[in-house]
Amino acid sequence: MNEMAYFQYMTEQWWFLPLLIWIIIWKGLALWRAAKNDSKKWFAALLVLNTVGILEILYIFVFGKKKVEKNS
Repeated sequence: MNEMAYFQYMTEQWWFLPLLIWIIIWKGLALWRAAKNDSKKWFAALLVLNTVGILEILYIFVFGKKKVEKNS
């Protein structure tokens, strides 16, 4: 591949870097919350599965809420 073809290929992939940053931010937040909540199964699933941030966002806002314990 010559330099011009490589440059053209890379300029067509402009969406890759913002997508990568999006994924890293959400995955980091979700993994941090899963570790904090001691959710080992969720931590493993979030670490292995790549869902472009969808599963991570669902975990943070829906499934990862810490349950409030009542002391009686």
